[in-house]
Amino acid sequence: METGSPQNTGPAATAGAAGAGGAPGPTGASDTRDEPVWTGLPPGLLRMRRLLLVVWLGLTTVATALVPWLLAGPAWAAFALLPLALTAWGWVLLGRNWRSWRYAERADDLLISRGVLWRQETVVPYGRMQLVEVTSGPVERHFGLASVQLHTAAAATDATIPGLDPAEAERLRDRLTELGEARSAGL
Repeated sequence: METGSPQNTGPAATAGAAGAGGAPGPTGASDTRDEPVWTGLPPGLLRMRRLLLVVWLGLTTVATALVPWLLAGPAWAAFALLPLALTAWGWVLLGRNWRSWRYAERADDLLISRGVLWRQETVVPYGRMQLVEVTSGPVERHFGLASVQLHTAAAATDATIPGLDPAEAERLRDRLTELGEARSAGL
């Protein structure tokens, strides 16, 4: 497992994107103050998304196998292989997407990084946050997950961190709210 991979969750997560540590400073010590400490998403989100993939494409497989079989005979049931191939492909893509999500709390802002082909890194300054929400739908609650959504004055900078443990989501909401109030006091 490489350093900074999303499997490293919690306070002990290691620095990530550009490599571990920084360049040696003038005294020869490693200077890591500019490196964010990245935290990946818990594996429950990946399990939930993969289960939803299997359920929906499983229903599609049954429909594409059963309907042609009833209408045109067993030779057309081979169309069921297409949804099975899509399930295998989706399984791999969901894993890659899950590994790409991570976030880092810094002194003045929150970083959210995601994406496999098109990497996207969002920087949300604490002083610009207007509202921090924790949401959890019925499927997320079943898997013990919650999402943190950040709202700012500019709609383009709204950000979401999906699939967190509810305790971590609430801790993050409280911390971001506290930091947002402290940073916006001077505005």
